[in-house]
Amino acid sequence: MAAVEAKGPGLGATRRALLAALKRRGPSALADLRADLPLAPATLREHLLALAREGLVARHGTRKTGRGRPEVIWVLTPAAEGLFPQRDGAVLHELVTWMGAHGGAELLGEFFEGRVSTRRQAARNRLARKKGLRRVAEVARMLSEEGYLAEAVPGSDGAPVLQIFHCPVKDLVAATDLPCRTELGLVRELLGGTLTRLEHAAHKQRTCSYGVPRGRGTPPLPPPTAT
Repeated sequence: MAAVEAKGPGLGATRRALLAALKRRGPSALADLRADLPLAPATLREHLLALAREGLVARHGTRKTGRGRPEVIWVLTPAAEGLFPQRDGAVLHELVTWMGAHGGAELLGEFFEGRVSTRRQAARNRLARKKGLRRVAEVARMLSEEGYLAEAVPGSDGAPVLQIFHCPVKDLVAATDLPCRTELGLVRELLGGTLTRLEHAAHKQRTCSYGVPRGRGTPPLPPPTAT
């Protein structure tokens, strides 16, 4: 069976093996890890300190087992956990595809609409008294907080342009356009209702970019949905 290893830039074989050992063992002292990596204690400690500087391992207290000095306990950090293979996106893609094929499309739509509605009022509060490029910039910040890596820039005609450089749910979007439609629907509400698509990442362009008409005020909130 092939070994499952952490993958990351600059990780050599020894440090990958060390991360894998911590993944298998959980919180471990140097003596524990030497059972998996036949290295001199000083060499192993040097690798652990290097991984700690990179934010991949961290000290997690000490353990006293004899008369000597307490042993330092090491653990993986969340950053290191993220280097191991992840299948979340692929499984989510399969789930949404399956639901769409088995009568769950309407339920999916309700989920994404509900997710947007929970953020609507807070988003509008943040936009109070903001107009023009400042308003688009605040929407870009909100999208970036959701993982979209967005920014606002002046267009060639001086009107604001909203640019989105990264989609955090691209595996999901490959199965359904509902995340795009509902997220863009909220952005339209927040920016006045009319956007002009300039680029579309789904069409192999660099970004999803939208031109925003100048001088948009704060659009009225839609009426509350009956529950």
